[in-house]
Amino acid sequence: GSCRHRCCPGRNNACWAPGTRRAHCYCDSYCQRTGDCCQDYLATCRRAAVGCAVGPWGPWSGCSSPCGVGSRARSRQVTVPPRHGGDPCPDLKQRRGCLGQHPTCGTAK
Repeated sequence: GSCRHRCCPGRNNACWAPGTRRAHCYCDSYCQRTGDCCQDYLATCRRAAVGCAVGPWGPWSGCSSPCGVGSRARSRQVTVPPRHGGDPCPDLKQRRGCLGQHPTCGTAK
């Protein structure tokens, strides 16, 4: 079977070609996981692969706890989603610990 002119992103059961012994060989990016790609899938379709691209990290948030142990978070956005079996996106969120030190923390009521 040949994937020529058929390169489908993701899992697409309608994107197949006849293979040996009347079996289907698939021309979608999911076929790499399942091992049922057409023989020419990589040569024909991988060239069209687009890896994920992300923007810069945003600023860290304030500490979630004004007094004591809390956490901060930051995120970034996908600028180009992966297509045709391209590299997946990296983490879009990060979290780290912090110690809230608001001026009122030391005053007892």
